[in-house]
Amino acid sequence: MNPDSSKPAAHAAAGDGAQAPSVSRLAAPLVEQLVEQAGALRLLVQRLDNGVRLIDAGIHARGGIEAGRRIAEICLGGLGSVGLSCSGPHPEWPWELQVRTAQPVLACLGSQYAGWSLSHGEGRQGFFALGSGPARALACKESLFSDLGYADRADDACLVLETDKQPPLPLLDRVAEQCGVQPQRLSIVLTPTTSLAGSVQVVARVLEVALHKAHYLGFDLSRVVDGLGSAPLCPPSADFLSAMGRSNDAILFGGRVHLFVACGDDEAEQLARGLPSDASKDYGRPFAEVFRAAGHDFYKIDPLLFAPARVSVTSLSSGRSFHAGHLAPELLQRSFA
Repeated sequence: MNPDSSKPAAHAAAGDGAQAPSVSRLAAPLVEQLVEQAGALRLLVQRLDNGVRLIDAGIHARGGIEAGRRIAEICLGGLGSVGLSCSGPHPEWPWELQVRTAQPVLACLGSQYAGWSLSHGEGRQGFFALGSGPARALACKESLFSDLGYADRADDACLVLETDKQPPLPLLDRVAEQCGVQPQRLSIVLTPTTSLAGSVQVVARVLEVALHKAHYLGFDLSRVVDGLGSAPLCPPSADFLSAMGRSNDAILFGGRVHLFVACGDDEAEQLARGLPSDASKDYGRPFAEVFRAAGHDFYKIDPLLFAPARVSVTSLSSGRSFHAGHLAPELLQRSFA
């Protein structure tokens, strides 16, 4: 991969009018490091017949927590860090993922958000997965990029797919074409929900879900200056529904986010009150139960549910901070155990 590509830089997306960084170029060295250390990280790397590079982090490969942590940083477009700490507030589950980025909106929504819906074929033989990572900003297939005012340009692309199946070649050809790169310059990382790497990279979305909900609530994202987030590392499960539920519950019941915003106190307080997961009518049960009751249909679940448990919002105009939501250790234990 070539971070010094001669292609035009990313279109401006920074709120102050500065030229936004290229998430694909910043993530490129992280992808190469992942490939170079694939053996130590228990990953499998292969070149497909069309030249696309496939990185298996949990289907035929074992993968692990460190692989998931690095993949999460790739998903952030090289604009954030994901660390581990054993200082969480939950005695039974003290290990936490901590997410930091100086470009929260671009890193989380412009890259990390799993918003690119990919499908090929129909029925049981068909393939479907949600794509996240910096390649999203090259293809700009989601209306979200119009809201962000961002479009990336780079010679190399990386997309992370939450799937336990290898994507078909025609689909990958289409992804490369829509990203504007040659197939041999496209890297696809596969992270099954039931794998360690998969659960880590989902829990590392704790800050992203807060920003996505802020956007849903109509908050002006250009006013978000900085952000931090943490959530407990959930145990994986061999059962897909349980694994998906646990990774979501880590955020819904144990996630903490602090946003720093350039706005007045009233707006900051209103944002804080609306952000936590307990503002949803569907709050109060482990996510697997909510999903089952909704007939396994995400669109029947209240979108206000997808948020961290506890939120702090600091107004940079006044220096005042506003807090809302609460941690729910009993629900976390019910889900994880």
